[in-house]
Amino acid sequence: MTIRTKALLAATAALALGAAACTQSEQDKAEVHAEAAADRTGEVAAQAGEVIESGAMKAAQAVETGAGKAANELEENQAEAAAQGKPGAVDPATDERVPDRH
Repeated sequence: MTIRTKALLAATAALALGAAACTQSEQDKAEVHAEAAADRTGEVAAQAGEVIESGAMKAAQAVETGAGKAANELEENQAEAAAQGKPGAVDPATDERVPDRH
């Protein structure tokens, strides 16, 4: 069960207790508990949002790092292929394609 679902269930239960209360005093207490549950629900939701956001940030950084490494490796491969005169390779320094000799 997710944090959001648990918090929602807690808030719903607190509201249900308030609705079932008989005396004004019981209703007031139930309202205080419902407000506290709503406050806690907001705190938990905010915390969950931060956890999700930080996880997404780390994933994006990992993708960025991996993409950078792959780009560097591809650039090195293309530079080597262009230096060897392999047709179709692109020299990264000049951005020119090695022509096909045939």
